[in-house]
Amino acid sequence: MLITVEYPVDGAAPELLTPEGISRVARRADDLGYDAIAFTEHPAPTKEWLESRAGHETLDVTTALAFCAAVTQRIRLMTYLLVLPYHNAFLAAKALGTVDRLSGGRLTVVAGTGYLPEEFEALGVDFDTRNERFDEALEVLRGAWSGSPVDHAGVHFRGHGIVQRPAPVQAGGIPILIGGNSALARRRAARNAGWSPILVTEQEVARQIRMPVMTVEGLSEMIAEIRDQAAGSGTSLLVQVQSAHAYVLRRRLPTADHREHLAQLRGAGVDSFVLKLPAESLDAAVQGLEEYAATYRRY
Repeated sequence: MLITVEYPVDGAAPELLTPEGISRVARRADDLGYDAIAFTEHPAPTKEWLESRAGHETLDVTTALAFCAAVTQRIRLMTYLLVLPYHNAFLAAKALGTVDRLSGGRLTVVAGTGYLPEEFEALGVDFDTRNERFDEALEVLRGAWSGSPVDHAGVHFRGHGIVQRPAPVQAGGIPILIGGNSALARRRAARNAGWSPILVTEQEVARQIRMPVMTVEGLSEMIAEIRDQAAGSGTSLLVQVQSAHAYVLRRRLPTADHREHLAQLRGAGVDSFVLKLPAESLDAAVQGLEEYAATYRRY
């Protein structure tokens, strides 16, 4: 099982949001063999959201990943996730392509449509057109990353003879996984590099989490559906999952329970698991990396 480390910004000690803190965590994750380090995106959240159960501080995602590229050698760099409708697609293509090139081809994009109307308003983007903007932006990204001239005359983005060079390092462009639990997200995932859902229980839905309930059994069926839809395309699909077990280190979940959970996910067709580190101090975050690697490396 590949393990993605989501940088511990929710409830994070201030030292984790410093150059020294990020460098130490990123380098240790790189040394220990973790697959990816990930940052999320909230450029203009409200005070109400920041103080809610879901709220947390964030860094600019491409800037943070570029910083990590400079202090690591092997680990992949991941947007988890990039709210694509927030961005002009040509600007996003250039920023992401730059991170990919400067990291030697280590960027993975997990992209979603977003869910905070107030943030869309602050950024001057129509919340109701986010799905249309998302699909059109994907088309622009693919074209821009080809290094060839792009002619695009869409509803939200327009450009004639646009060429972005240098192109990303990765052949075929930067891999894009689609975040979200919906049927629409799954259809998009089948046309891209994969899927990144969140397992949500009935109890979590009762606490106002705005996602469909998803069990491991249901996840298995959905993964099979996506791979059937993608059959014949020649695309290798990666499935990355976050669940309540992302907090295994923070909540001190029993080792046997977490190993069983990873085995169930693997049996369902999951390739990668998202891990949240302890965030009360920099030492705790690094110790969490070391503890998880030592305990679950074979799983």
